[in-house]
Amino acid sequence: MTVLEVRNEMAVDKRFLDELFDRMTVPEGYKAEIVEGTVFMWPQRDTHWEITMDILEQLRVKYPRKQLKSDVRVDYPGHLNGFASDVTLVAEAAEKNGKVLWLCEDVEFVAEVISKGTAQNDYGPKKTAYALAEVPVYLIADPYQGKCHLFTQPKDGEYVSELSVAFGADVDMTTTHLGLTLSTDEFPRG
Repeated sequence: MTVLEVRNEMAVDKRFLDELFDRMTVPEGYKAEIVEGTVFMWPQRDTHWEITMDILEQLRVKYPRKQLKSDVRVDYPGHLNGFASDVTLVAEAAEKNGKVLWLCEDVEFVAEVISKGTAQNDYGPKKTAYALAEVPVYLIADPYQGKCHLFTQPKDGEYVSELSVAFGADVDMTTTHLGLTLSTDEFPRG
């Protein structure tokens, strides 16, 4: 198989998966996304939503609503990745592409709140894809561990810097372009 044939085959797979995903009916209270060509769907829990809303509310102090997204699909590098991240901050000048999706190149911050059934995605392929897309700041809030993990300085598909903070302590992001501190005092556990 030549490189061109592989690219064409991948493009057909991507178009098919996009169409299938767009037509899929996701039950109320569930979230769905594509990670490495596999569609994952899981129920949203109160804990998950409370942490997501807390992060969004704290970001709203500095960023306008139009830059903040939740559960909005963005295609990322890697094989068939279409993530609906819990919190996404896009650049002020960001514009959607022809498919009405935000571009990963315009993503400045992503936060994922861990769900038991999909935690391996957030710590594995999604973290890699965010680093490959050079998302400057990636935050994982893990209610099962009672910790936040902050990843910064993406380089060559990995994050160079990692900080872990227990719920109840502040996540200092003042040294990043976000220039703020995230309080985790009200983040519920598991």
